[in-house]
Amino acid sequence: MTDIIALDHVEKVYHRDAIEIPVLKDVTLAVPQGEFLALMGPSGSGKTTLLNLIAGIDQATRGRVLVGGEEISTLSQTVLAKWRSQTIGFIFQLYNLIPVLTAFENVELPLLLTKLSRAERRRHVETALSIVGLADRVDHYPR
Repeated sequence: MTDIIALDHVEKVYHRDAIEIPVLKDVTLAVPQGEFLALMGPSGSGKTTLLNLIAGIDQATRGRVLVGGEEISTLSQTVLAKWRSQTIGFIFQLYNLIPVLTAFENVELPLLLTKLSRAERRRHVETALSIVGLADRVDHYPR
């Protein structure tokens, strides 16, 4: 079985002026395809930083990050942005819906960056809203 996520001696250090703030130190992790994983730990332990590295939102200071067999830690920002739009789905804890868009439009928004046709986007949005029990609220606003 292949690893869908692999981190190899990953480190992340943030800088605040001349001060170095180490967040992750020598993290090695392998997640086989099809496996579910829960990240748990106290606030400030590096969970969000780790997820940001795996999603390509942030870059490791040292080490290698591979997702789906592709080493994303070496991709340029332009290539990484395209990779994210085609590969990663991310649901943030604070989801920040756009208040002037309907439920349908909020869900459709990231799909506008794909090559899906309007009809395909509609099917995806309707399926997603149905799965979470919001099919009857497609025209409602977040408020």
